[in-house]
Amino acid sequence: MSEERSGERTERATPKKRKEARERGQIFKSADLVAAFSMLVLFGTLSLFGSFMLNGFKRLYIHFLSGGAGTTEKFSLALANAAFKTAVIEYLIIMLPVLAVAFAAAMLFNYLQVGFLFAPKALEPKFSRISMIEGFKRIFSKKTLIELIKSLIRLAVLAKVAYDEYNKQLLKIPVLMQGDLLTAADTGWRLMLGIGLKLALALAILAPFDYLYQWWRYEKDLMMTKQEVRDEYKLTEGDPQIKGRIRQKQRQMSSMRMMQAVAEADVVITNPTELAVALSYKEGKTSAPVVVAKGQDYIAKKIREEAKLNNIELVENKPVARQLYYMCDIGSEVPEELYQAVAEILAYVYRLKHPQGEVKR
Repeated sequence: MSEERSGERTERATPKKRKEARERGQIFKSADLVAAFSMLVLFGTLSLFGSFMLNGFKRLYIHFLSGGAGTTEKFSLALANAAFKTAVIEYLIIMLPVLAVAFAAAMLFNYLQVGFLFAPKALEPKFSRISMIEGFKRIFSKKTLIELIKSLIRLAVLAKVAYDEYNKQLLKIPVLMQGDLLTAADTGWRLMLGIGLKLALALAILAPFDYLYQWWRYEKDLMMTKQEVRDEYKLTEGDPQIKGRIRQKQRQMSSMRMMQAVAEADVVITNPTELAVALSYKEGKTSAPVVVAKGQDYIAKKIREEAKLNNIELVENKPVARQLYYMCDIGSEVPEELYQAVAEILAYVYRLKHPQGEVKR
């Protein structure tokens, strides 16, 4: 009781709660995971297309640093604008494979985590987003502190990896100063790829921990109180008390209809006290006797009482009563294997009603 009064969130979120959270854009995903694997794909693509891109940049720089060999035009603002536009287009053409792969990788890894999601509710204006009080609460919250610690750890690890790689390549830098520009550019390109790949690998090692944290945080935020679970069950499934009363009314109505059918029966076969099965046979209307009512214990007692009130014969036959009760539903005909036994019982009842052998018309 104390737990319920305190409103402590101890229950896992229901499917309905999860669906509503997703519709509001409340999902869990790891930005580190997307960044890490996107970087791996990006630098992997750079290593594949590196020679193509490097050669393209070389041609581009040679052309423009030489002042556009072969041109006889005077320098002007229009000429500078045209040269700049040409340079931008050629630069984008060289970078296009890498940009396309980076974009596709980011989209793919986001989709693998979240799936397709369109959440217009997330765009609805909320005054809490512009409230200074709520803003300070978010800034100085435990969640923000954890994110800060994560960022510092990530930054420290990446800085250490980059620094170690820089120290390894430090001896090559003075040599580059003595070489030509193209050699320096080629070496610098390889150095950048090496550092980038190692940073991506370091981030990929850290990313699963961030993913697990985001999942834990998401599950914790969605936790529900016991009262919330009960309230949701009432909304989706209906109040148990009301449903219980409805079922009780249905049983009462079904019992009333069954008792009315007993009055039209030809015989009630008993067990003698545990079971009771009422049979009706209308020659020309049904091909075999029909079970119009059956019951056990209290219902069997009510069937016997109703039969006595309507002068319906009660016949005790334990094996037949048991077989009829378990083999037949209300409204179904007697199975063929019981034709003989039931026919003998009906004949017996007929003789009781017509002791002088009167012909039924």
